Amino acid sequence: MTPTSTALDQLVSELPPGTVITNPDGMDGYRWDRALDPNAGVPLVVVRPTSTEQVQVAVRFAAARGIAIVPRGAGSGLSGGSSAQNGCMVISLDRMRTITVDPITRMATAEPGALNADVKTAAREFGLWYPPDPSSFEICSIGGNVATNAGGLCCVKYGVTTDYVLGMTVVLADGTAVTLGGPRLKDVAGLSLTKLFVGSEGTLGVITEVQLRLIPAQKPPTTLVASFPTLEGATQTVLNITQRMRPSMLEFMDRPTINAVEDVAKMGLNRGAAAMLLVQSDESAALATEEIALVEQLCQINGSDEIFTTSDPEESEAFIAARRMAIPAVERTGTLLLEDVGVPIPRLGDLVLGIATI
Repeated sequence: MTPTSTALDQLVSELPPGTVITNPDGMDGYRWDRALDPNAGVPLVVVRPTSTEQVQVAVRFAAARGIAIVPRGAGSGLSGGSSAQNGCMVISLDRMRTITVDPITRMATAEPGALNADVKTAAREFGLWYPPDPSSFEICSIGGNVATNAGGLCCVKYGVTTDYVLGMTVVLADGTAVTLGGPRLKDVAGLSLTKLFVGSEGTLGVITEVQLRLIPAQKPPTTLVASFPTLEGATQTVLNITQRMRPSMLEFMDRPTINAVEDVAKMGLNRGAAAMLLVQSDESAALATEEIALVEQLCQINGSDEIFTTSDPEESEAFIAARRMAIPAVERTGTLLLEDVGVPIPRLGDLVLGIATI
């Protein structure tokens, strides 16, 4: 049932000014994420709440009228998870950005619109670190990270988002707000409903607050960059490395990506290489030196024709920045099909029961 303009006026009246968007031009920017789904629909309404209670108002309005809900973070996702449907309600959490850090329990409490980079900055003030590190960390939101179970450049050693979510507040499809988990590392009684919501891409509820585990700050890393004339040599090196150690970073770039990044960065990357590996160790200085020396040996055994190592933070960061710009650099070369998850999923409110299979 499509709400009348009078019903939408009621929703507008129940929320603070500027929270509800109904004009087509204002809603247009909320139709897509970075997957740029050509089949993205036109929403009936966009709601930009600033609290759990306001999310509840919006969800109850939609539930009473059978309107599908599409929760949205920063819109940086690659899976189409926040693509709008015709006649849906988009709930954008981009204005909910509060972050608090408890250094005693090593925990951050963040609203879903807070950026990954902002959480890292807040933790850094207390000598702490939030490890999940997507390439888009400067523009992606914590709510989106939780909804997609984002990983990132450090996941080979430090894991992905689900490893750092201690608890959350979620608004369910009927507008009920529930608290799952909490600030306890050993919380093993009963079903892990918190884990169920991580990676659910908004199909089970709207996340309005998250408790995140923090760890002591990362040590300055030692970095190795190796170029390979063959893909086989690079992939075999990856296998050899992971059999022997857990580096803090292990990233791969193929020739098209190398050239796309070099077009933008102009930092002297080997355009003729079939592949490039970026490896870091953040162990103590002596052990990091030992690990990187072993990585260098493995690269040489597998035919690497160019190897560079450094402990200089600025040089290391330059190579990391090159890896982070891979997607935007490749985007400049032409039309892309970005595929991260690539599975159509039901929106909150579409189905009472639904199963998406790969």
